[in-house]
Amino acid sequence: MSTTLPPRPRTRLYLITPPQIGDVAGFTRTLEATLGAGDVASLQLRLKGADGMIDIQATREVSRAVTAMAQEAGVAVLINDSPDLAKELGADGVHVGWDDVPVETARKLLGPDAIIGATAKNSYHKAMQAGEDGADYVAFGAFYPTSTKAGTVLAEPDLLQVWQAAMLIPCVAIGGITVDNAEPLVTAGADFIAVSSGVWNHPEGPAAAIRAFNTLLDRLEPR
Repeated sequence: MSTTLPPRPRTRLYLITPPQIGDVAGFTRTLEATLGAGDVASLQLRLKGADGMIDIQATREVSRAVTAMAQEAGVAVLINDSPDLAKELGADGVHVGWDDVPVETARKLLGPDAIIGATAKNSYHKAMQAGEDGADYVAFGAFYPTSTKAGTVLAEPDLLQVWQAAMLIPCVAIGGITVDNAEPLVTAGADFIAVSSGVWNHPEGPAAAIRAFNTLLDRLEPR
């Protein structure tokens, strides 16, 4: 007797802030309109200083302006790099990078209900280890050239296919993703697509980008 597995859930958007935000009040207004334009699963606050390290003060300032608003809209708020800041700011979780705090350490600090994601670049092994250590999702990429993150390595869409076929932990595709190039990553098996400049630098504005991404994801929804 054969069993037909249900289709995987529709791919959703994982929105990442620009690395620098000069006008926090203006960004907050833009973000509210952007989140109101269509489905967004999560918002990662990724604020970086000139040295490429997390800008703690900027993260605090932006978080205090947008976290409650985003959470009320049903969007999970994640802090990049720092479990301590995530706890301090009342975020829903943290994303830890390749060389950041270990997943196990973040879990101990934030508790069982926090969302913890981990960068895996193009390493299936690293992703498996993160899952074993308690990560709620793993992020593969960069799949395309990106201007928002240094030190990336190229990942191929086949990695998403292999992961989706073997593992239950959701995977995020990241790196240079736009409305025009997202489709191969969605069809390969990305549970989430992480977008930053593809939204904030969209020629018709961030809200238009969110609408266009969701139109694409609706069309590609597994049946």
